[in-house]
Amino acid sequence: MVMKTTINIEIECTPAEARSFLGLPDVEPVQTAVMERLQERMLSEIDRFSPESLMKQWLSAFPQNAERMQEMFAKMFMSGFGQGRH
Repeated sequence: MVMKTTINIEIECTPAEARSFLGLPDVEPVQTAVMERLQERMLSEIDRFSPESLMKQWLSAFPQNAERMQEMFAKMFMSGFGQGRH
């Protein structure tokens, strides 16, 4: 006859305390520095992704299609109001 015993040990501690207890490195300063750098880059690049900027990029890449794009948007807009269907 085999007898099984289960033991549960619950330890309440913060993640920092657990890392310290297990001898793991404290990565919080590195994580903070990386997140600050990421935020700086995102904020410096945000103007490139405004609707106006994107349209300028698209239209400058395909100037011959500017009129076709305008017609396409007009058709989509009108069909949303039921005026494009006959």
